[in-house]
Amino acid sequence: MKEIALYALDIAQNSVTAQAKHLDITLAEEDGVLTLTITDDGTGMSPELLSQVSDPFTTTRTTRKMGLGLPLLRLATEQTGGTLEIASTLGVGTTVTARFCTDHIDCPPIGDMAGTISLLLQGAPELEVRYLHRAGGTCLTFDTALVREQLGDGISLAEPEVVLWVRDYLQEQELALNEQRG
Repeated sequence: MKEIALYALDIAQNSVTAQAKHLDITLAEEDGVLTLTITDDGTGMSPELLSQVSDPFTTTRTTRKMGLGLPLLRLATEQTGGTLEIASTLGVGTTVTARFCTDHIDCPPIGDMAGTISLLLQGAPELEVRYLHRAGGTCLTFDTALVREQLGDGISLAEPEVVLWVRDYLQEQELALNEQRG
């Protein structure tokens, strides 16, 4: 994966598979470190699985015997001098925290977070998602609960018009965030 947004999508898909109802995605840029934190309220992992989850030959998937998302994310963070931490409690949920040192040549770009969030909503419209991006004293926030409140009952977040609006809104907000921090 070449963008942090794609890692976020992979982890979010794991959360959906783990039956999460709520997902918090946070990007925080400060002091030369970009931190991606994803927290869900899914099924969580047993201590045994948690201890092996960064091994590419450990997966809960039945369609293939390898899981590369978290091992590749660990590699990407460590190549920049950063870290990957995974905390999980069975029956409670999981938090993945990836720290990238942004001044390192191997630090991947953030990529298309607007596309990631809108694609996530299209594939899992029932999921409650909160997205927060902090950079340079400025903060972008997006919450599907507020969108649902505005849409009213009967309109799915997977409706094409809603997905496009979310993508366009987030793209505008990310652009404004980038302009404000200079």
